[in-house]
Amino acid sequence: MKTVELFYVPGCPYCAKAKKAIAELKEENAAYARVPVKWINEEEETDYAEEHDYYYVPTLYFDKEKRFEAHPGDSLERIKAGIKSVFDQALQS
Repeated sequence: MKTVELFYVPGCPYCAKAKKAIAELKEENAAYARVPVKWINEEEETDYAEEHDYYYVPTLYFDKEKRFEAHPGDSLERIKAGIKSVFDQALQS
């Protein structure tokens, strides 16, 4: 199974929602716990982050392709649905 890369910024409220969404998904379906997630702090890994095309965080990449990018105002439910979609793709790989 390939790794999901999740770009985040410490203190970002939408990144906090992503963390909560991932925890909820893992509780709801044990298969999601098998999805490897690499958390990339864009403030610490700026060079690597600049190689990727995104504007907002959290943003998830899978198989070198952007699969979900949160936007200001996104609810926990929207972020969770986006992450679930990426995790489903990762499980099928």
